[in-house]
Amino acid sequence: MAENPSPPSPKSKQNAIPTTISPIHPALTVSNITNFIKVTLDIEKIQYNTWSELFKIHAQSYEVLNHIIPPSTIVSTSSPSLKEIDPSLWKRLDAIVLQWIYGTISIDLLHTIIEHDSTAQLAWDRLFDIFFDNKTSRALPRARIFQS
Repeated sequence: MAENPSPPSPKSKQNAIPTTISPIHPALTVSNITNFIKVTLDIEKIQYNTWSELFKIHAQSYEVLNHIIPPSTIVSTSSPSLKEIDPSLWKRLDAIVLQWIYGTISIDLLHTIIEHDSTAQLAWDRLFDIFFDNKTSRALPRARIFQS
C-alpha cells in the first residue's frame, strides 16, 4: 500500500521565500558607453549623423530612447509612462543617458552644452542645434571655446 503524502501545511507556505525578483533596467547595466559608441562627436568633424544614429540605436536597445526623443503624442496614453510610475527611476535613467551623451562628445562640445540641472533631452537638443539649426549656433561654440 502506497502512502499519500500529506498536503503542505499553511505554516510551510508562510516560510516560503518569494521567487519573483524585480527586473533590473537594462540601462543600469552599461558601465562604459565608449564600448558601444566608438565615435566621439567633435565640432571640427562632420560626424553628427553617424554619432546620433549610433546613439539612438543604443538608447533604443537599452529602452531609454524616450529620454532623448519624447514619445509621440499619437502614442496611446492609456498606460502610464515610467516617468509617472517611478519618477525616481526615470530621473536616474535620465542622468545615465546624460552621462552617455557627455561621455561620447569632445571636451569642447562638453564645455559648450553642459549646464546645471540639465536633462538628456536638453543636451540632445542643444547638440542638434549646434550642428543643424543655423550657422550662428555653429559659430557660437567655437567663439566660446577660444575664449576659455
